[in-house]
Amino acid sequence: MNGKSRLLVETMVAGILLGLLGDALLRAVPWGVNLTLWTLLVVTSVVVLAVRHNLQWPRSAGWIIGLLAVFAGGFVWRASPALQLLDMMAVVVVITAWSLSVEGAGALSWGVLDYARGLLNSAGAAAAGAATLPKQDVRLTKAPSPVAVKRARSLALGLVMAFPLLFVFGGLLMAADAVFDRMVTTAFDIDFANLFSHAALAAFFAWIVIGFFLLVLRINRPLASSLKIEQPGFGILEVAVPLVLLNLLFLVFVAVQVRYLFGDASLVQETVDLTYSEYARRGFFELVTVAALALPLLLSADWLLAGADRRAVQTYRILASVLLVLLLVIMASAVKRMVLYQSAYGLTEQRLYTTSFMVWLGVVLVWFAATVLRGQRQSFATGAAAAGLLVIASLNVLNPDALIAKVNLERALAGEEFDAAYATSLSADAVPVLIPALSDLDPDDRCAAAARILDRWSPPTETDWRNWNHGRSRAWQVVRQEFDRLEDMRCEAGNAVE
Repeated sequence: MNGKSRLLVETMVAGILLGLLGDALLRAVPWGVNLTLWTLLVVTSVVVLAVRHNLQWPRSAGWIIGLLAVFAGGFVWRASPALQLLDMMAVVVVITAWSLSVEGAGALSWGVLDYARGLLNSAGAAAAGAATLPKQDVRLTKAPSPVAVKRARSLALGLVMAFPLLFVFGGLLMAADAVFDRMVTTAFDIDFANLFSHAALAAFFAWIVIGFFLLVLRINRPLASSLKIEQPGFGILEVAVPLVLLNLLFLVFVAVQVRYLFGDASLVQETVDLTYSEYARRGFFELVTVAALALPLLLSADWLLAGADRRAVQTYRILASVLLVLLLVIMASAVKRMVLYQSAYGLTEQRLYTTSFMVWLGVVLVWFAATVLRGQRQSFATGAAAAGLLVIASLNVLNPDALIAKVNLERALAGEEFDAAYATSLSADAVPVLIPALSDLDPDDRCAAAARILDRWSPPTETDWRNWNHGRSRAWQVVRQEFDRLEDMRCEAGNAVE
């Protein structure tokens, strides 16, 4: 068996074993240490296969593997479902970068279309799985002899013929003797639905792992070796007219913002008959959408002018620079609205994550000016992706649900309304912040919060190590320590209400 055949066989064996482990580990939900452990096993297996077969790896493989470990580790650290979803998105981005790195080009040369191609290759490899194994290279032993083939065929035919005979005569004998019937029934008491479920899940994980291995070990060629879109050949006039009109629109809007949002609150109430907080609430998400749509528009305009003369490029850069400045003012307006919004209504997951998105978008706009507008378009995509990963990593450190609970509790202590139902609907990450502050809440809120915390986060009688997560474990520990006090709060508040 040659070297490539050994690599293929070991890839299949590793994929099958990881599929079985995936079924054993990831069947337990919600995910925690099980997902982190399985991801690390997959990465370790790839590294071992590459080292065993002396495969050349790109220099970027080290930091890519490190990032995979970091974001997969988010599942064992934080319990927030929204944050875990972002961690999963980060893992997808890193896997996309991995699929690009094996092609040999440096990360700073990957453009937007390259990332799209990497995502397509990764998804295609996972979907194709073992179907793309180059079977002609797998040679375990020499070809079987004609005699062995004939014997195997005869054995298979004999088993097929024996099955109905065993079924008929076995059924008659079972009907004839109760002891024999119980023995056979016990021996074949198999939960086929459960067996099929395990087999299907193990096969699914094995399938995608083998496809991933074939891609990153460069056994198979990527699904899309290149991704190019034919340019329509637009000139500066087609690009400049929309940008000029958008600049004028944004300029008028910014002028309004200077007068209303950055001015006196009474002017807003007199003009549009809204309170200042209602005015901020109404516009924040629309402004975020405007900023998010403007970036791909500027990227598209730059792409349309690829190959244009120097004068056209300079005109575009001037118009794009003006639009960027106006966008930054609009984003400043959005941030100001969020501050007002939060002061009036408190902090929620939606508001926190949208603000985080705005932070990322602001960084990306500045990076756009530093790269695309200076003729270094290829460096833009990697910088934007790196900024996104940094924001997600920062959120893991920040602990969003604990921060939301802390901010809303501080508002409650200052006399503002406290939404106990929402605060206790947050993940386990918020529990260690909520419990110490319950004594300072009014009786109704204290009663509702204590009851909901006890219902959701009382320590379970049985635990599964596969689900272990630091956030959930910490919440159970705090509730266990404060259980009597929480029960007293609920009862005391209930008596006070009665």
